[in-house]
Amino acid sequence: MKTIKPFAGRTELEGRPAPGGELQPPPPLTCPLSRVRAGMVVRVRELSAPPAVTQRLREIGFGEQQEIRLLVRQSNLICQVRNARMALSSHLAQMILVEPLPA
Repeated sequence: MKTIKPFAGRTELEGRPAPGGELQPPPPLTCPLSRVRAGMVVRVRELSAPPAVTQRLREIGFGEQQEIRLLVRQSNLICQVRNARMALSSHLAQMILVEPLPA
């Protein structure tokens, strides 16, 4: 999956015709959770951590398709996941790829 700057805009591949002449939908914009601005609501698209870490992230609520609100972005990140606030290191947040959701 291609990673780009945090929701900076569309890629140059968007709207190009496929080899069969059909237009393909644009790929979803993703970036690591560590690059999201505080206050944004995002959805987890992919966990790129080692298997044991991925399993633990899912257990605490950071599974694929989960909606997250980033509350604080400093040396560590604080996220609202369902009805709980969770702190993550910036290193761990780098392994969680997310896409923006409408405000």
